[in-house]
Amino acid sequence: MKNNFKISIITVTKNSENFLEENIKSLSNQTHKNFEHIIIDGKSTDNTLEICSSFSHIKKIISEKDNGVYDAFNKGIACAEGDIIGFLNSDDVYHNSKSLDLIVQNFNDN
Repeated sequence: MKNNFKISIITVTKNSENFLEENIKSLSNQTHKNFEHIIIDGKSTDNTLEICSSFSHIKKIISEKDNGVYDAFNKGIACAEGDIIGFLNSDDVYHNSKSLDLIVQNFNDN
């Protein structure tokens, strides 16, 4: 049984400056710290990339034209290194600082 799964969280974004910071903060506030946050950006023209760059826990930022959201998801999966892969859309947040702990607990229990 593995107690410290590494989690890859992929956030796909484009011109998300109005809500992306809350998304990123909800991950940086997690008590489970063995995670990587990957941002796949569809060539934003607003301050999305500047916001992403201001958080040190973000492992990778890819900003390039893509062929839609599923193409962007696949780019994120291709560079993910975690035991568990999840998606957190740019306008979503984890409301609980133990969300990743709960995910790991469920993997351990099952």
